[in-house]
Amino acid sequence: MNSFGRLFKVTIFGESHGVSVGINIDGCPAGVPLSEEDLLADLSRRKSGAKGTTPRNEEDKPEFISGVFNGYTTGAPITIIFRNTNTISKDYANLVAAPRPGHADFVANEKFKGFQDYRGGGHFSGRLTLGIVAAGSVAKKVLGKVSIASRLVAAGGRADVEQAIDEIVLQHDSIGGLVECCIAGLPSGLGEPFFDSAESLISHIVFAVPAVKGIEFGSGFAAASMKGSEHNDAIVTPDGKTSSNNAGGINGGITNGNELVFRVAIKPTSSIGLPQNTLNRNTGSVEELVIKGRHDACIALRVPVVLEAAAAIALTDLLLISRAYQ
Repeated sequence: MNSFGRLFKVTIFGESHGVSVGINIDGCPAGVPLSEEDLLADLSRRKSGAKGTTPRNEEDKPEFISGVFNGYTTGAPITIIFRNTNTISKDYANLVAAPRPGHADFVANEKFKGFQDYRGGGHFSGRLTLGIVAAGSVAKKVLGKVSIASRLVAAGGRADVEQAIDEIVLQHDSIGGLVECCIAGLPSGLGEPFFDSAESLISHIVFAVPAVKGIEFGSGFAAASMKGSEHNDAIVTPDGKTSSNNAGGINGGITNGNELVFRVAIKPTSSIGLPQNTLNRNTGSVEELVIKGRHDACIALRVPVVLEAAAAIALTDLLLISRAYQ
């Protein structure tokens, strides 16, 4: 469904060109200092504007509807909305009959029998990550001194991200990217094996982020080519610090006190400026599709802060579960 978490539970809602998008957070402890301004730094990192991002420019101003009073969380559910004000829905009218290759247009119609809001991708749009970023900002406050930092380490398979973006914009095409997230200051002991291990919950929410196609922790897929003597992280201090970090900060599904490191593969944006072929539902034949609208040449540019938020939400849930044991 559209909810994630057990004790720190988030429910996402809205469509790209609807009245608003937003998030509901249930289970946030009372007494956490919180204002709308506290969300702005992360929200601004997600916004478009840089070269290679969509020209759609929304204010992205958060509105607290409930759960915050006199500058503190009340313990009641927190509802945050963002008004959609800069939409050009006519650009998507042709996609009802001609679904975009690589996008959710086709499967959304199959699942919801034509009742879905197709404008701007509807409920499948990356615009809904606004709610994830907002909830992540709240989760970071609950986590306290834990540091979460993500960065785009490659775009289009190249470390020179800026040059890769320059070239793809001129080609009217799109590229994917690789984003790395590093989390320091986590306590050991977070994770609920088997099915709610630290990797499982982070992966679960990360794959809810549009355009994510893969995730790895620590040495990741390179571990398949390593020997045990190479991969094993020697424990060198009583608090569990290790001389290397091939495990990525997690053993047996439980955080081990070292830096938690994961990397995520982001696919190229489906909406591109080049003509493509797709099935026309009305004629039953494959025809040329020209996509209108405003789209990102590299959506991975805007993903780092979303991954930070997703990880913060999952880890806050695990932290509250851990506290329940105590």
